[in-house]
Amino acid sequence: MDGTLWDAVDSYAEIWNRTLADCGVARRAVTRDELIALMGHPLKEISSILVPSLGGAELEAFFARLEANDKAMMPRLGGRLYPGVRDTIAALHAAGTPMYMVSNCGPDGLPMFLDYTGLRPFIADTLSYGHTGVEKDVNIRTLMQRYTLTRPLYVGDTRGDLLSTRRAGAAFSWASYGFGLDFDAADADYVLNTFSDLKTIFE
Repeated sequence: MDGTLWDAVDSYAEIWNRTLADCGVARRAVTRDELIALMGHPLKEISSILVPSLGGAELEAFFARLEANDKAMMPRLGGRLYPGVRDTIAALHAAGTPMYMVSNCGPDGLPMFLDYTGLRPFIADTLSYGHTGVEKDVNIRTLMQRYTLTRPLYVGDTRGDLLSTRRAGAAFSWASYGFGLDFDAADADYVLNTFSDLKTIFE
């Protein structure tokens, strides 16, 4: 989702900073660059870097407030779809290509994204870390088994995406326009300079 289908980092920063204020955490404002560097990681890893002073009950309370703020604010703030995403997804769906989403976001992240963007009719199923509590490679394998996917292609933008895809046994297409700026394109099976390039791969 993030760095592959849309850019919602400014919204995430606003939500994090609202939560810091709500919980009285003494920390400077979370910046866009900080969040971009952490994109694709589970929330617990992100929080250990952004709010390392919190632990135990304080951290759980922070998570609860962050989730509540995300649920309340993201449907209004949303994000910006990358060029070609909507048309490409619609075209692949019309051609009979089944599409699924896997993310390390919270439990409401993928449903909110689909509702905000209007892409829900094109996506057959979703799994997230917030929904299952397991890492991305396990969720990818779960969808592969659930739908008997023999040649799936995962689209991601970070090295973490690549490693998860390899562990799951799927092919990987790197979204070069996303947040994985230190990514080596030679490690990917395919490279997308724009999301629309996905149509050419399937053709």
